[in-house]
Amino acid sequence: MSKAHRGSGIRDLVKGGRGTCPVCKRSGIKVIYENEINGKKVKVCKECNKAIAHGKKKEELAAV
Repeated sequence: MSKAHRGSGIRDLVKGGRGTCPVCKRSGIKVIYENEINGKKVKVCKECNKAIAHGKKKEELAAV
């Protein structure tokens, strides 16, 4: 079975959606999940997106 459409949404993004996550400071990771932090919309990585949804990483969010 072909996988021609896998990741088609991130092919249009700069560098395939890769960058530095503002929460965990990891570089070269996909930052494609948009969250509202302190009234600003920022894009975070998958792990930070789930942590924010579960109410974790409060110290890191305060620094952003």
